[in-house]
Amino acid sequence: MAVTFNDLGSAAGLKKLDEYLLTRSYISGYQASKDDITVYTALSGAPSSSYLNVSRWYKHIDALLRILGVSEEGCGVTVEGFAPAEAVATPPTADSKAMQAAAVEDDEDDDVDLFGEETEEEKKAAEERAAAVRASSKKKESGKSSVLLDIKPWDDETDMKKLEEAVRSVQMEGLLWGASKLVPVGYGIKKLQIMMTIVDDLVSVDTLIEEHLTVEPINEYVQSCDIVAFNKI
Repeated sequence: MAVTFNDLGSAAGLKKLDEYLLTRSYISGYQASKDDITVYTALSGAPSSSYLNVSRWYKHIDALLRILGVSEEGCGVTVEGFAPAEAVATPPTADSKAMQAAAVEDDEDDDVDLFGEETEEEKKAAEERAAAVRASSKKKESGKSSVLLDIKPWDDETDMKKLEEAVRSVQMEGLLWGASKLVPVGYGIKKLQIMMTIVDDLVSVDTLIEEHLTVEPINEYVQSCDIVAFNKI
């Protein structure tokens, strides 16, 4: 629908244009067109800031013309005493074309999915790294204990050297065997007293005894195993 403006050089004409632009960003439609250029060129210069809407619109159109130019046809506008939009619209300059090309290139760069979904391999690697970090932190934070064990043989004929070798053959994360000695029990029988240091969160003494020190093949030498002392370090 064509729009007509009269005497934009007067206060009355500017007031009418200001009221018209109160609810609009452009003279017609939803983007800058030759209708905007027609009205823009009909003004003798930047309007007073007292015409708030005209001033806002003028600065916007002025910036568009400097950067990209305007090519939309519009719906048709008439300003008495001025040439139609086709006579005043100017194509973009070489600089503006370069800026347009740069903008298109930026848009293409934006198409690169920097935050796309992880592949199964990436998820697995991330989970493994997280598990390693948790395990490392756990080891650092875990407390330690010093434990003294009494390990009794079956009889006086049990080879105590082999018994000790069998005991020390039990290896697990968080377990460190220490000093040991043979202590007489009676009737020629000796028991093995051995120290060990454990990381509390990694080693259960009960599990160590029940599932390692008193089962095959170690139970060939070991009759029983008891905790003599248990101290936090």
